[in-house]
Amino acid sequence: MNIVIFGSGAIGSLFGALLSNNNNVVLYGRKSHIDIINKEGLEINGKTFFHKKIPAFCNIKEIKMDIDLLILSVKSYDTDISLNLIKNIIDSETTLLTIQNGLDNIDKIRKIFNHKQILGGVTTQGSIFVKPGLISHTGFGETILGELDGTISDRLKKIVKIFNNSGIITKYSNDINKEIWIKTIINSSINPLTTIFKCKNEYLLKNPILSNIVKLVCNESVRIANAEGFDFNYDDILNKTKKVINYTCDNYSSMLQSYEKYKKTEIKSINGKLIEIGKKQNTDTILNELLVLLIES
Repeated sequence: MNIVIFGSGAIGSLFGALLSNNNNVVLYGRKSHIDIINKEGLEINGKTFFHKKIPAFCNIKEIKMDIDLLILSVKSYDTDISLNLIKNIIDSETTLLTIQNGLDNIDKIRKIFNHKQILGGVTTQGSIFVKPGLISHTGFGETILGELDGTISDRLKKIVKIFNNSGIITKYSNDINKEIWIKTIINSSINPLTTIFKCKNEYLLKNPILSNIVKLVCNESVRIANAEGFDFNYDDILNKTKKVINYTCDNYSSMLQSYEKYKKTEIKSINGKLIEIGKKQNTDTILNELLVLLIES
């Protein structure tokens, strides 16, 4: 399969490396990272060991192949500008898969592309962008993909099989919107706290005070989701959150990685979106508001 990874950061590069073993993969990303990959190859260490050259570009016009699958893995705040570039290199036969964080990416994509062309996805794989050309795979996790209409299509089964054959543990869902909400609730409970306290994920469970705050934030985020029409069980979601923390115990969250590099974070697409929905549903959002305030202050 011809695959383009659009947004070759920590997760995009990891997926691109693994998928390149059995597929034609092209990476698209920032110049500093792409230059090293072209010169020295992409290196992955940690849970996965990989070091080889993969076709990589920072100029969209250089991507010439017919694209079967484009994986969108840019930060949520870059979705709009990325879509304007992507529409120049894909056609109606290309499947566009988003594995981004946040609640608003699919809505943005649907404004430009036919919903039948889009797959949603979430992943709990842990990875760190160490420096240009080098990614650390810090924790195995699960990837879930789904059609927007909930069908288990042949193309969905095919892509899930390709992921699994590449070493990316993947399953399909008949309700990918639900999975995106679960991932957002988990992210809302982990990412801002690791950023504020500048810690690895594991510290959130080792520190009793932070462990309790994780529970409180998770509870509030679940109540926001349920006010929006879901029927999540708080204990189940909290257990999933703890499971992710344990899977990615050595990981520094993507939000912390951005924050420490003085880059924009995805807080508005995660906690910020929960606040927006909570206020619309007249549900308490005070903890999410506090986290946003602390991150953006």
